[in-house]
Amino acid sequence: MEMIQSFSVDHTRIVPGIFTSRVDDVGGNPVTTYDIRLKRPNREPVIDVGAMHSLEHIIATFLRNDPDWKDDVIYWGPMGCLTGFYLILKGNRSPRELHGILLRAFRFVGEAKEVPGATAVNCGHYLMHNLGMAKWYAGEFADYLEANAENDAIFEYPGTERPQTGDGQHFYDS
Repeated sequence: MEMIQSFSVDHTRIVPGIFTSRVDDVGGNPVTTYDIRLKRPNREPVIDVGAMHSLEHIIATFLRNDPDWKDDVIYWGPMGCLTGFYLILKGNRSPRELHGILLRAFRFVGEAKEVPGATAVNCGHYLMHNLGMAKWYAGEFADYLEANAENDAIFEYPGTERPQTGDGQHFYDS
């Protein structure tokens, strides 16, 4: 089997940031998957599971209610490695274009009084939430995004080029 694109990126060199993971054509329209990386893989502790779950609920709710973005959000969810999230959007924006909305989303977590949808009726594991730690991780990442807004390294996978095949598929040379 072929290696999928997200496994083809050198995870020993990824820093926290906002990266384009892949761009797909769906019915003639681009759909982009973004890697929203909060932790350096294999070098920092992963995000607490309960906090990750709370971040998922709060930020998904924020993104799907933002008047400028809600119609383009397809998916917001955690990476299995617990170092970040995937955001899938209609269209193909540069990672820099996501900086503002993600900064607002992570700051919004700090203001949350509760985790939306954290009930037995609305959630598959409603007891597995940690709002306090979600706020801590969100504040850490928001501060990082603010401090590094002009740093190209948080918007481009390290040492990668994005060549395209003849049929327009992206692949990564890591």
